[in-house]
Amino acid sequence: MKNKALKRLICGLAALLLCFSLSSFKLVPTVKQDTLVNKGFKLKTIIIDPGHGGEHPDAKGHYSHGASGDYSHERDVTLAIGFKLQAAIEKEVTAVKAIMTRTTDEDVDWQKRADIANQNKGDLFISIHCNAMPDKKVREKVGTKNHKAVYKTVSIPDHTGRGVLMLVYGLPRSKEEDNAIKHTQIAAEEEETDSTLDPNDPVTVILTNEYKKKFRKQSINIANLINNEFVEVDGRHSNGVIEQGVLVLCHSAMPSVLVETGFIDNPDDEAYLNSETGQNEIVASIVRAIKKYRDEVEQVVEQ
Repeated sequence: MKNKALKRLICGLAALLLCFSLSSFKLVPTVKQDTLVNKGFKLKTIIIDPGHGGEHPDAKGHYSHGASGDYSHERDVTLAIGFKLQAAIEKEVTAVKAIMTRTTDEDVDWQKRADIANQNKGDLFISIHCNAMPDKKVREKVGTKNHKAVYKTVSIPDHTGRGVLMLVYGLPRSKEEDNAIKHTQIAAEEEETDSTLDPNDPVTVILTNEYKKKFRKQSINIANLINNEFVEVDGRHSNGVIEQGVLVLCHSAMPSVLVETGFIDNPDDEAYLNSETGQNEIVASIVRAIKKYRDEVEQVVEQ
């Protein structure tokens, strides 16, 4: 594996060094893939991760019921969109398989979601969520004392959030991404040559860093492509593309993005997210972005 890896690394290193790292960004310009050669690469497997869930089998692990609106729950909306997205990908994106991390109301531990993605050798991870605003803190007059007003701080719902938001994994958790890459991408190559993974081997360290740079660049790219489809085609308001230390993104050894499809606690967004029209538009936008992304990463010659 070492000679093969080194040869591949030398050929691709110059191009890969053009990758960049950002600590925080919004509405990042779409990152073109024309300097990154992916000889022979084919987008074969996309992991769809419907966020949150209902009941879970045990108390161990990380679980969350997610946000709620006036009449609907994030876990139900994300599952409905997830099924539609799976069907659309397998119908419209030739030779690509879509695998769901959750197909029932039962919640799935965050780490298990990443494990499903890695075990199925995913090429792209898309996590579907709904957003919500935290309550606002306001001071409210509750009476008087000694002829002076008495106030207390209370929480009230904030329904002002609207639109979409794209998240990619945060650099503060990059060591977790390193571990996922070493035990998925690098370990798979070792198995091909009956070698044993040495996480401290210089070649392993170099390859891990290059994979991480490439995946980060591609994560930003797919996030921007999806965001652009929402804004330019559907006319949705966008809150940008930002980084966040999301476990499922950091632990998935592949390009990954978390798509906040709208604010479920905003009445207009909630109605859109629960409608057939809204869900179909969301799915269509993501599929269009996937097709553009595939065209870019499957380029076989450097431009």
